[in-house]
Amino acid sequence: MREFIIIFKQAFMTKAKTKSFIITTAIMIAAVFLFANISTIVETFQSITGGDKDSAEVLYVIDTSGNLGTSLVTQLSANEADVTVELTDKSEQVLTDEVRDGEIDSFVVLGLDSTNRITATFSSMSALDFQLPMMIEDALQTIQTELNANELSLTTEQVQTLFTPISFEQTSVSPSAKTEEELGQARGLVYVLMFLIYFSVIIYSIMIATEIAAEKSSRVMEILISSVSPAKHMFAKILGVGSLGLVQMVLFGLAGFIALKTSSSDMVDGFFSVFGFSNMNVMTVVYAVVFFLLGYFLYATLAALLGSLVSRTEDVQQMIMPLNLLIVAAFMIAATGLGNPEMLYLKYASFIPFFAPLVMFLRVGMLELPVWEPLLSIGIMLVTIFILGWFGARVYRGGVLMYGPSKSLKDLRKAIQLGKE
Repeated sequence: MREFIIIFKQAFMTKAKTKSFIITTAIMIAAVFLFANISTIVETFQSITGGDKDSAEVLYVIDTSGNLGTSLVTQLSANEADVTVELTDKSEQVLTDEVRDGEIDSFVVLGLDSTNRITATFSSMSALDFQLPMMIEDALQTIQTELNANELSLTTEQVQTLFTPISFEQTSVSPSAKTEEELGQARGLVYVLMFLIYFSVIIYSIMIATEIAAEKSSRVMEILISSVSPAKHMFAKILGVGSLGLVQMVLFGLAGFIALKTSSSDMVDGFFSVFGFSNMNVMTVVYAVVFFLLGYFLYATLAALLGSLVSRTEDVQQMIMPLNLLIVAAFMIAATGLGNPEMLYLKYASFIPFFAPLVMFLRVGMLELPVWEPLLSIGIMLVTIFILGWFGARVYRGGVLMYGPSKSLKDLRKAIQLGKE
């Protein structure tokens, strides 16, 4: 046990003291605070530079009908559009030249055809200007409706009755379905936590494989395995780096909590309510921690196994490529279920141990599942981790003694045979 604790501390402290770990943690914490207060920073910057005052766009209007321009001003004002409308007597060619020279932003030419239908031509420098044209089109559509109502001698009440929207509600009889509001809140939280689990598993698994390969390349491994069993060394490495990952996740969580409390009230009510943080489900967070730990140990055991087969850190990326593909496949399957988590293939994939950390977490976060489903998935993952640990220890025992370039996964048989000697 003493040797296990020594290797555990060495794996934890060695990585914790590296500049890359410290700098990455500091940058991520700073990014959390920056993101939580981005609205305040933007407002402060705009107040210093005068952005709010000068940001209102001016729309020049050529009105060939004589009365559409005034109606457009009224409609845009009613919609509180951040645009100033100015009627002008300049020709279309003159305004086109001014737009091209950057003197004005945009203009629109309004008119009526022979059937009393509004015609409009919007011109600006950018072809990607979508927001203002959409506002103008909506306003003109309202004006067109009023013109048609006048032609048909319809009263205002009759027009409102004509365009009264229907009452439409969506319900689900599925016992696992949540309401649309609950689903929207859960989707944002699950999306964020899925990314966290995905990147954490990749980073820490690669960290373990690289650490083992580095010890082999420096011949330190030969000294270590003479005083401690390879299996004990492997699990001490896994737990050491895993504990470091948990510490980093706790730091990120504390930073997010403090940022949430210190951010403006608008940010809390707006952004965090959309992503589900204002009404966070405790069980979703608990499942996130459980599946993070299980996913880490599952992939970390594989990473340690594969890392023991290489003698140079340069070969680590090539050797753990199958592991990375498994994680990417799990994330892609889970991501496709964000829109509809009740798809059948997601249910099957959530019981496959290499996909379960992300897919089952997606389902348990967005659906009302019976308790036995996540528990069964967790049980399958625990059994898989135990089997991988047993098999990985056998491979690790011989793999740490193998030197020279590793050709492929065929070296697994050689490692197992060498471990028996």
